[in-house]
Amino acid sequence: MVKAAVIILAGTEGHTNLGRLVNGLEAAKEFAENDEDELELIFDGAGTEWIPELEDEDSDYHDLYQAVRDDTSVCDYCAGAFGVEDAVADSGLVTLDDHDGHPSIRSLVDDDYEILTF
Repeated sequence: MVKAAVIILAGTEGHTNLGRLVNGLEAAKEFAENDEDELELIFDGAGTEWIPELEDEDSDYHDLYQAVRDDTSVCDYCAGAFGVEDAVADSGLVTLDDHDGHPSIRSLVDDDYEILTF
């Protein structure tokens, strides 16, 4: 069994960040497809900006996102800092605020998760 935490930090600006998002979602999907693996997909920092687009059914990446949505959470602090708190609330995704309003990376490491950042 593998425990993986895929963290999307790339914002919505530019082609490079789009590539990081898609690669992160594809990596998460690979773990999600293996029933023995445990996956945490976390949108953090500027990565929180993707939530409104990915929730939109017309998005080119909506289906890929849907494949991993059940394992998805969002940094509570960063959703507010990047102005997407309403979209995150509307999405019903879990927000994480374990460490000063942010997800606790230490907790993931302590739980033996491999941390992959995109």
